[in-house]
Amino acid sequence: MKKIAFYDAKPYDKIWFERLNPGYTLKWFETKLDQETAPLADTCDVVCAFVHDTLDRETLSTLKRFGVRAVALRCAGYNHVDIQAAEKLGITVLRVPSYSPHAVAEHACALLLTLCRRIHRAYERTREFNFSLNGLMGVDLYGRTAGIVGMGRIGRVFAEICHGFGMHVIAYDACPTPAEGVEFVSLSTLLRTADVISLHCPLTSETRNMLDAAAFSLMKGGVYVVNTSRGELIDSEALLDALRTGRVRGAGLDVYEEEEDVFYEDRSNETDRDTVLALLTTHPNVIVTSHQGFLTEEALCNIARVTYENLADFFAGHPCQNALTGGKQPAGV
Repeated sequence: MKKIAFYDAKPYDKIWFERLNPGYTLKWFETKLDQETAPLADTCDVVCAFVHDTLDRETLSTLKRFGVRAVALRCAGYNHVDIQAAEKLGITVLRVPSYSPHAVAEHACALLLTLCRRIHRAYERTREFNFSLNGLMGVDLYGRTAGIVGMGRIGRVFAEICHGFGMHVIAYDACPTPAEGVEFVSLSTLLRTADVISLHCPLTSETRNMLDAAAFSLMKGGVYVVNTSRGELIDSEALLDALRTGRVRGAGLDVYEEEEDVFYEDRSNETDRDTVLALLTTHPNVIVTSHQGFLTEEALCNIARVTYENLADFFAGHPCQNALTGGKQPAGV
């Protein structure tokens, strides 16, 4: 019976992987995957990793030494994986490219609506029986311009939602594919024009810190910025400056550039906190959620289903459209 080692495993991960399990032996580890914890996968055929696991050359080499033949990512992004090293080591890397674009796009919309209607502040007030409306004035989304950076599956769903609000939608994508009702523009034009900027692109060397001080300086005053993609797309200190000056009217962040040692854990009793993140959370016009855009029943079910489908192709020696490495396992392994 084939064995799968799950790293950075949380209770919600187990629900659908155990319910849909076609017959694998599952080993669960709360610790993150790195070179030190890789030996826990001894005798396992596959490791199932998440976004904050470290899959560099050293970790992959250790996994290979302990008999691991495949890495099944239960996420879409793979910037944390040394793909070239995996290729050289003969380790197949599989991912789940589209588990639920609606989950992430809807979360982005939830952040935006909460910001522009100040729902988070109203919620805190009414819990103390303060029903004053002072300071709660919001803005209409109708008639405003939404600028979407990255028009993949999630970006397209977010565009549809924006159309539902009666917004004009413009977009920037390095490899644009026409989309109904969407005007593709340059990134600089988008930054200058949009009332709402929502990031839905992968993290690459080209997109890292794409919203830096120079980018914020191009934006019109009072813009809303939403990021449900990768934290390192935004220079957080530059964002803080833009919030202080009012250039950015509100920021909805489901990700943060230094989130690896913070998100998915309870750090409420710790006093040694990330200074920039602490400053962001104190802003009344900033909402930070803990990388939970994917966290819906439907998305978790799809992640488990597609992961098992990927592994079925892998163990059968069939080509897998979700493979990130070219190595193929022979049938029957």
